[in-house]
Amino acid sequence: MKRNMVGWFEIPVTDMDRATSFYETVFNIEIKVQDFGGILMGWFPFSEGKEGAAGSLIKQESYVPSEEGTLVYFMSDDVQQELDRVEAAGGKIYQSKTEISPEHGFMGVFIDTEGNRVALHSQK
Repeated sequence: MKRNMVGWFEIPVTDMDRATSFYETVFNIEIKVQDFGGILMGWFPFSEGKEGAAGSLIKQESYVPSEEGTLVYFMSDDVQQELDRVEAAGGKIYQSKTEISPEHGFMGVFIDTEGNRVALHSQK
C-alpha cells in the first residue's frame, strides 16, 4: 500500500457553532465552516505532505453523534494538554491519560459537546 489507510474523517454534530467552539478551544485551532447547500462542514486544519488524515465536523440530518460509533484518534504532543481543556470547553473526560505501552505511547478519550467519543494519542 502506497499510503496510509485513513484518508478522511467526519465527526457528526447537531450544533455547528457549539461544536466548532469546543474543538477550537480544546485544540487551540481555527475551524473554517462552509455551507454546501444545507450541509455544514467545519474543516480541521490540514497541511499537505504532513502525517495524518484530513477531516471535518459535519452537520446533516443523516449524521448522528454517538458514543458507540467509530473512534477517531487525534495526534498530540501530549494528550494531557488537550484533556486539560475538554471540560472547560463543555465536554467530558471519558478516559484519562493512559499509557498504552512504552513503545506505543499514551491515549485519552473525551466526549465532545455533541455526544461523540473522540480519542487522543501521543508518545509522551
